[in-house]
Amino acid sequence: MPVTNFEFPEKYRYQNGFNSYLESEAVPGALPIGHNSPQKPPLGLYAEKLSGTAFTAPRHENKQSWLYRILPSCSHPPFTPLQPPSPDQFEQRPAKLHYIPNQLRWDPFDHNPATDFVSGLRLVAGVGDPTLKQGLGMYIYAAGRSMPATSAFYSADGDLLIVAQDGVLDIRTELGYLLVRPMEICVVPRGIRYQVSLPAGPARGYALELYQGHFTLPELGPIGSNGLANARDFQSPIASFTPDHGTTASDGPTIYTITAKFNNTLFTTSQPHTPFDVVAWHGTYHPYKYDLGRFNTIGSISYDHPDPSIFTVLTAPSDHPGTAVADFVIFPPRWLVAESTFRPPWYHRNTMSEFMGLIAGDYDAKKAGAGGFVPGGASLHNVMSGHGPDAASYEGARNAELKPAKVGVGSCAFMFESCLMVGVTEWGLQACEKVQTGYSQHSWGGVKVHWTGGEGRGHLLDE
Repeated sequence: MPVTNFEFPEKYRYQNGFNSYLESEAVPGALPIGHNSPQKPPLGLYAEKLSGTAFTAPRHENKQSWLYRILPSCSHPPFTPLQPPSPDQFEQRPAKLHYIPNQLRWDPFDHNPATDFVSGLRLVAGVGDPTLKQGLGMYIYAAGRSMPATSAFYSADGDLLIVAQDGVLDIRTELGYLLVRPMEICVVPRGIRYQVSLPAGPARGYALELYQGHFTLPELGPIGSNGLANARDFQSPIASFTPDHGTTASDGPTIYTITAKFNNTLFTTSQPHTPFDVVAWHGTYHPYKYDLGRFNTIGSISYDHPDPSIFTVLTAPSDHPGTAVADFVIFPPRWLVAESTFRPPWYHRNTMSEFMGLIAGDYDAKKAGAGGFVPGGASLHNVMSGHGPDAASYEGARNAELKPAKVGVGSCAFMFESCLMVGVTEWGLQACEKVQTGYSQHSWGGVKVHWTGGEGRGHLLDE
């Protein structure tokens, strides 16, 4: 059955559909009928528009929602820089990044009992500038405790794609709740405030922040009208709110701390009313989640391994058709039946950068074990850096009996792929102390020579 059997049961109801115009109200009658901003919105609410694209973006790209809330989100004192600052947490200035051609692989990143989701985010690699809305950041998160119940976080820098690897995230957003478990992903769009709780203990995973554009489903071309990640399997929240406020925006009973990520710097403010007071909403700009077990994997039923783009779940297009600022690609359980074929992914040099992580199990092109590619770890093969199966995986596939075989049972690897050359942060290269210094030798130092063709013919005219 193409649905993940989760250990942690679902808690919430959702609306289904990708890039859909949705509406939800926690109290009947909270949504106005026929227009968006009436003189007096229902139930004494404030109407607030949340724009994720320019007003004049084409209809198929336009992202906006109307929120109907108890108090507008602007009702807070000025933001001030977070104290004490964390200067290396999101450091992405080009002068601070290491642009290197070496293949990199990391051991599993440590859990951290002292951090919540926000303080546990660490930039591993990235490129671009959020002030120009160009580029992306690749993160590891490790959270040992829930965010305080009187806190919320948002990023003005980009949409955050979260890949849960270990532990469960209970994410309360302004528009409602999402439960995100290993083998699920979620996307929280730029500007939406949220709070992350840990209902099952410490959590660890991966994230990609997209500074430009938004994720969409890849075109299917000759595949047809269904396949890969189907639109109906994406889930968005139902409206939910807390009536924690006073008679004005300044005299509420509870102080809430709002943390903003703005140009890769954290700022905070406090307000005496909850940010989670959206009673109803409608629009196209909303968070969503997806069960990776529902991915309809497509592959070769004749010969040769297809390009890994056939495993794309979400894509963020650049201004050049067919080229992505970021692709989110997975390698789930699947049948291999190709005849006379080397079945794992082939050796490769790519104009794209490839950051890979492992959610669970073993990846069929890399052996696990000490010094291997294991859950909670990662690898980076930057632009034109050669990579491919390690020596043991190659020999195993080269000599395997080519009968139908299901690979990856109990496993799922993923890839953040980008057309951009990414730099590695000081934390990712040194301070985390997880880089496998022997990665290249361990993987390819033992690759055998199978050449049997002799010396060959000369290339000179008189030979």
